[in-house]
Amino acid sequence: MRENPAAALGSDGAPKRITVVAAGLSDPSSTRLLADRLAAATRTALDALGVACAIEFVELRPLARDIAAHLVTGYPPPDLATALRAVGGCDALIVVTPVFTASYSGLFKSFFDLIENTALTGRPVLIAATGGTSRHSLVLEHAHALRPLFAYLRAVVVPTGVYAATSDWGNTGDPFTEELPRRIGRAAAELAELLGPGRPGAGGPASPESDVDEVVSFERRLEAVRARPARR
Repeated sequence: MRENPAAALGSDGAPKRITVVAAGLSDPSSTRLLADRLAAATRTALDALGVACAIEFVELRPLARDIAAHLVTGYPPPDLATALRAVGGCDALIVVTPVFTASYSGLFKSFFDLIENTALTGRPVLIAATGGTSRHSLVLEHAHALRPLFAYLRAVVVPTGVYAATSDWGNTGDPFTEELPRRIGRAAAELAELLGPGRPGAGGPASPESDVDEVVSFERRLEAVRARPARR
């Protein structure tokens, strides 16, 4: 895990905290490479909005034994506790997992099994995955995969998910293999927009005019009906 300090403070006196969770199993890995590119693109998009950020990386590979220990004991070792705090205390999350058997990795799922189910409520999340073939790209969307997982955790998942197959890392001039940078840029811009000034997900003060309707009790509604003049 390493932290990149923000270049400047935001208008509220602190940079937006973005945690990047990378579940790659090799070193180096395409999963970490995609995580790095998404983080860099998000920083660029936030800079364009005048919003400073601090980006922290959580690598799950070194935490594999700690994750297993926490699952069976209920107590996180110190390094894992630090990683869990980084996820629970961030303003936005970028998650990247390799694909195994048409789904996210077991290591990735085990880590998020340890996150409190309300810890990410309303938190902007950018989802991404890597795999050997583009046939696995629906891992971002279908049941038992990334978008449903973070919907269950009540996070706000940005519209664009980023999937990178082996062929996406080529530089052949083929417009299909050159789409990865565009997808990264679009997803990063969507995440930055959710962190921009005045957005609820940016952690700023709530707007005095809420779009949420007041919940009116049944008794009050009944009183209003009784107070209406009878029609002839």
